[in-house]
Amino acid sequence: MRVLLVEDEKKLAEALAYQLRKHGYAVDTAADGEAALALAQAQVYELFVLDWMLPKRDGICVLKEIRSLGVEAPVLMLTARDSLADRVKGLDAGADDYLIKPFLTEELLARLRALSRRKNKDYVGSLIATGAWTLDPLKGEARCGDRCAQLSQKEAQLLELLMVNEGQVLTKERIFERVWGYCAEAELTSVELYIHYLRKKLHTTAIKTARGVGYYWQDEANDA
Repeated sequence: MRVLLVEDEKKLAEALAYQLRKHGYAVDTAADGEAALALAQAQVYELFVLDWMLPKRDGICVLKEIRSLGVEAPVLMLTARDSLADRVKGLDAGADDYLIKPFLTEELLARLRALSRRKNKDYVGSLIATGAWTLDPLKGEARCGDRCAQLSQKEAQLLELLMVNEGQVLTKERIFERVWGYCAEAELTSVELYIHYLRKKLHTTAIKTARGVGYYWQDEANDA
């Protein structure tokens, strides 16, 4: 899968490009908006990772331009902007997802896999493992020893989000945004419902509740 990574911070761009190539992606890079547009018109990309703040032409301008050219590939915006107004602006311009800096590489990779699935494209899958559990996001299979659970698409996306953020409490709102999307017709109560589905299918105590806040993953071996 070919990805265009547009990031003007040299060290960050190099680190992200290295990780993406390590996981099987073919990566081209651009350090400013004009270079990004030139590449987008010369090559066919299946994914875009696009920083908001760029020299010459910012990420929003680049995004609007490539959409006007008929490019339908998923776009993941990278930015330090975290206000609702900024998120709406990015999504309205044509972004498919939004990742706030700083972030973990594991979350970036998970987002790219999720975007690939959302657009029904092939993608480079890799097993996610934490403790005794492994998840194959492509097959929707979760395993722990002899136990194997077949998950729906939403269940797999939810489990993937929890596992790559092991030990970190995720609010219901954040889970909803990442799994169902900002413009989804589903309601916030879907989070509780799908947590229930996962617990029932996995027969695990690893999915913890942070009362009044959200949920997190803690491997069963770490239970007191």
